[in-house]
Amino acid sequence: QVQLTESGGGLVQAGGSLRLSCAASGRTFIGQGMGWFRQAPGKEREFVAAFSWSGGTTYLGDSVKGRFSISRVNAKNIMYLQMNSVKPEDTAVYYCADPSVFKVDVTSSGSYKYWGQGTQVTVSS
Repeated sequence: QVQLTESGGGLVQAGGSLRLSCAASGRTFIGQGMGWFRQAPGKEREFVAAFSWSGGTTYLGDSVKGRFSISRVNAKNIMYLQMNSVKPEDTAVYYCADPSVFKVDVTSSGSYKYWGQGTQVTVSS
């Protein structure tokens, strides 16, 4: 059973930076196909970033390209989401997710089996 725990959310001013962490237990290889999503009030869950199943390629949502990046530290079983140049529209609950098995479409929330509880990010203007 995989358990995911996000941390690092909070209040940040527009233009600032924040780093989210996702600690995973029950996994031997952090990052394999894992990803980040976000959901703002009244909106659908949105793809933010993900690793390929091999872990060698990263994918970013169009709205965060050039500002966010995804990384991991295998020895610590932690995945990160580095958020730079944040904007008020980045305000949302951020979730890390694990597909458990290989999925072709890493940008679809339906590809993921395990989810963390989420961490709130609020960007003030």
